[in-house]
Amino acid sequence: QVQLEESGGELVQAGASLRLSCAASGRTFDRYHMGWFRQAPGKNREFVAVTNPSGSTVYYRDSVKGRFTISRDNAENTVYLQMTNLEPEDTAVYYCVADMTPPATWYRWGPKLQYQYWGQGTQVTVSS
Repeated sequence: QVQLEESGGELVQAGASLRLSCAASGRTFDRYHMGWFRQAPGKNREFVAVTNPSGSTVYYRDSVKGRFTISRDNAENTVYLQMTNLEPEDTAVYYCVADMTPPATWYRWGPKLQYQYWGQGTQVTVSS
């Protein structure tokens, strides 16, 4: 069993930076691929980023490449999403996710798959 708790979301202006954190409970954190999804009002949930257990493999959706960085600290059971140069289109609830599915599958199939563990989400609002 893995429990996930996100933090770090807030209201910012376009061009600002934010770092989201996701703290995980459980002793098996370093066995899971960890990632982020987001859902904007009235839109479908979408894949944002994923990293493998060691942090050596990462994937991003095209619209955030070069602006977002996913990382993890297995000693602290935490995964991060560093977001820079935020745009109003990044406004969404951001969800932390843990699953055994390989990162390439997250990237290819995104929300079409079922993922094992989800956090409650943290709101990111970017004003123009």
